[in-house]
Amino acid sequence: MTCVALASPLEYPYEFREVDVKTLDSILRPGSIAVVGASRRQGSIGWQILHNLLTYGFQGAVYPVNPRSPTVHSVRSYPSIADIPEQIDLAIVVVPASLVLEVVGACRDAGVKGIIVITAGFKEIGGKGVERERDLDAALRDSGVRVVGPNCMGVMNTAPDVSLNATFAPSMPPTGPVALISQSGAMGVSILDHAESLGIGISQFVSVGNKMDVSGNDLLEYWKDDDATGLVLMYLENIGNPARFVRVGKAITQKKPLFIVKSGRTGAGARAASSHTGALAQTDLVTDSLIKQAGAIRAETVEELFDYAMAFGNQPLPKGNRVAIVTNAGGPGIIIADSCEAKNLEVAPLTEETRARLSARLPEEASVRNPVDLIASANAESYEYALNCVLDDPGIDAVVAAFVPPLGILARDVANAIVRANAAHQEKPLLAVLMGKQGLPAGLAELHGADVPAYIFPESAARALSAMWRYAQELGRPVGEVRSFEIDDTEVSRLIAATREAGSTKMSEADSLRVLEAVGIDVVPWSFVERGESLVERTQKAAGEIGYPVALKAVSPEVSHKSDIGGIEIGVSSDAECAASIARMIDRVTTQAGYPIEGFLVQKMAEKGLETIVGTTRNPGMSPMVMFGLGGIYVEVMRDVVMRLCPVTDSDAARMVREVKMYRLLEGVRGEAPRDLDALEGVIQRVSELCANHPEIAEMDINPLVSLATGATAVDARIRIEE
Repeated sequence: MTCVALASPLEYPYEFREVDVKTLDSILRPGSIAVVGASRRQGSIGWQILHNLLTYGFQGAVYPVNPRSPTVHSVRSYPSIADIPEQIDLAIVVVPASLVLEVVGACRDAGVKGIIVITAGFKEIGGKGVERERDLDAALRDSGVRVVGPNCMGVMNTAPDVSLNATFAPSMPPTGPVALISQSGAMGVSILDHAESLGIGISQFVSVGNKMDVSGNDLLEYWKDDDATGLVLMYLENIGNPARFVRVGKAITQKKPLFIVKSGRTGAGARAASSHTGALAQTDLVTDSLIKQAGAIRAETVEELFDYAMAFGNQPLPKGNRVAIVTNAGGPGIIIADSCEAKNLEVAPLTEETRARLSARLPEEASVRNPVDLIASANAESYEYALNCVLDDPGIDAVVAAFVPPLGILARDVANAIVRANAAHQEKPLLAVLMGKQGLPAGLAELHGADVPAYIFPESAARALSAMWRYAQELGRPVGEVRSFEIDDTEVSRLIAATREAGSTKMSEADSLRVLEAVGIDVVPWSFVERGESLVERTQKAAGEIGYPVALKAVSPEVSHKSDIGGIEIGVSSDAECAASIARMIDRVTTQAGYPIEGFLVQKMAEKGLETIVGTTRNPGMSPMVMFGLGGIYVEVMRDVVMRLCPVTDSDAARMVREVKMYRLLEGVRGEAPRDLDALEGVIQRVSELCANHPEIAEMDINPLVSLATGATAVDARIRIEE
């Protein structure tokens, strides 16, 4: 076996293109800007964008372009971009859709390096819009001009030496470490407003719109080495280039966290699937898997996205999962404790020294165990003292401070106490929960202004802290290697060709098992007996050679799930039982259900173990996905599966095995021996290599793959090839 380091794009052969991301400087760090379609009509997009460039102090030159107005916003205007005497870095196009192609061509001819097409009316509307966007792409192809949009709201860069607000958003958030991508313009405005209300500082913002050229992947590459960007938030409606997304995501998340809200969870797949893997790949599992494989964290909602942003943007990562809770009410303390435990955080015991320090200053009624309950009479001084005590505790890695305002105690005073404790302990994360009696709690502004993440609900703080711990564990882990195995590709190609020659896309069960053997996957001893004369005698002979007891399976090209129609009998232990089983299955499958039987598969009864599944499928426009999970007949019901995009590295395979809910069973429970995880990981990687070597394979299931204390044995396989 040889190992190949995951170091070059060649190991991601699907849909990959090299991009010089420095070309994005023309859009995000321009020295000069032309606003083509600048308007004197207040409230119009052409007016608002020029207004924002001037109001927020863009550090370069701004040139309005309007053939009917000599000045716009008291700035000299030009009839066309060709009339501007200076070289233009960035053109912002705000003209009707029917004029965009002409304007963009003029920008290209004038040597403009970057273009933002704000105008809508392109592929998002279908029909004529699709043609417009195709023509626009053709006009700029090979020109070297980078384009954001069309159908977008623009870009921002809050760096003081740039101060760029090239959007029609009504305001500009403060500068900070968070970079934002939004595929939706409307969501972009909402996200920026939310960031400003929470005091979250933004480094750069890009509304990518239709992503004709500049994509989210381009921006991730650009921000990977951007010192001003500490974390990235994305709102996506689709992942346009999954292979590149995984590659770039792995690279950026080794340096800074990436959070994603992906809409469209419930969209149904357009293609019918014949395998479990193919069916499950039509669900949101694929999106989840791509995000995990990239090392990113998925947020369920935009609110959750900002819960993460507040914590990661302002606090250090925890060095462990041991959490202390300080509160003035028992209820919130219990809720936070429950939420932490549910998120794999430990509400750890405090040291005797810490409890003694707390007891020395707190009322007798207070609880000095974790959670620390200061009781309702606790004032700001009590909070500050208690927080300093638990933050000093060497057995605590992070602290959550919760406050419910009682009569006579001001939330702002407690907030300032939390701020002081945070300033004195910069090495540990401190999160706050302020629960107001009426409306938005007081004290939030003080905390947000002092870089202390503050939440209204206890669960939000626990969720954010859990994400910080998960990300801290990921940092420094190896990306992994793509392993190469000894595979008989000649035999696999022969079996694929035989299926095609038979005029079928569904490989026979016998040939599917032969493919597994050619790949080096252990298969339970088996024999296939074609239907014909002396069927019973030949089947009995095969069973005797394999050794009773055996499993008998009726093979029909029209039946995928044999158990549904009684096409399987197990534990057949003699020639007499073999003959009786054949008769019963012929009656159930052919006479009652009406399906033809080609023959019978005779298999040695598999050693008792845990049934798993390994499969692969290809979605349109994507490289193959490999699936692993709980196997058997209920796989689509239980959905305890994970997926990864090919090629699957050894690190990817190890994580797949450990991400499923049944992982504790694989570790061994109630006296059972642990399963051979290396064997499962090996099967996953062999299937990944099979997919890469043979793109004709559209879908495959190995189900069940029986996981044993030593090894893993395939019992059944199903393969569909492309037409």
